[in-house]
Amino acid sequence: MVRPAAFGYNIETAVNNTFQHVPKSGQEEIKAAALKEFDQLVSILQNEGVEVEVVEDSASPVKPDAIFPNNWISFHEDGTLVTYPMYAPLRRQERREEIVTDLQEKYQVTRRVSLEHFESEGNFLEGTGSMVLDRVNKIAYACLSQRTDPSILNEWAEIMGYTPFTFAARFDGQDIYHTNVMMAIGDGVSVVCLDVVEESRRDALYQSLASQKREVVVLRADQVGSFAGNMLAIRTKDGRQLMVMSRTAHESLDEQQRNTIERYARIISSDVNTIETIGGGSVRCMIAENFLPAV
Repeated sequence: MVRPAAFGYNIETAVNNTFQHVPKSGQEEIKAAALKEFDQLVSILQNEGVEVEVVEDSASPVKPDAIFPNNWISFHEDGTLVTYPMYAPLRRQERREEIVTDLQEKYQVTRRVSLEHFESEGNFLEGTGSMVLDRVNKIAYACLSQRTDPSILNEWAEIMGYTPFTFAARFDGQDIYHTNVMMAIGDGVSVVCLDVVEESRRDALYQSLASQKREVVVLRADQVGSFAGNMLAIRTKDGRQLMVMSRTAHESLDEQQRNTIERYARIISSDVNTIETIGGGSVRCMIAENFLPAV
């Protein structure tokens, strides 16, 4: 998780992120609120027994979205570390080689895959925002958008040994910019909003998720607007599964949805309203889960 130095409204990403809203407060007030929300989430996770690696954002250059690291880097069980091409020029500065170097001292990185050269061609794939990964069955779910290019997705899948599952999805009159705002995958359970998916792919998407021995929780479109799709399954140091989400997302779930999730994972939620409203991303976007083997 990256503790922000300059969280704020990014006009470059707002072009195709319908979840962002123009701030009504001043920059310093927004930053202070975001830092408070970030620190609270870290504390909640640590108290639940999750090992959290907090990296301080660098003050220069200014990076308003540094709090969302899962878009520029991903970590994998076989020791692979991948860096990604980003749509917004401001966000490309979030890729910091010193972070990679520091991680290599603690974890085994046996392969480095760098895809950022695709930016010069105007093509993008924004990590585990663009892709929701079924790491057990090696399926990469992706709704295609300006930020999720199918050719890069296919190249990534070939390198990583995954099968792509692509579809179109729209919310609030726009293509959904990141797949992880409308679906999530855990052990034994998955969450998806089918109403936002193109009709011809809805049944196939549901069947793909259900066939992997997971109970499928179906969200409504309004719950996507409350970031209910932007949840993440993680494990504590003693192996318990948690489903982490924002308070907004948690409160939007109905009793049946909550009960289904809690058959497989303890729900943990935290208030990140400022981060959601101004940044257009929620709890899942704030966490780049680390599967690298320890040194």
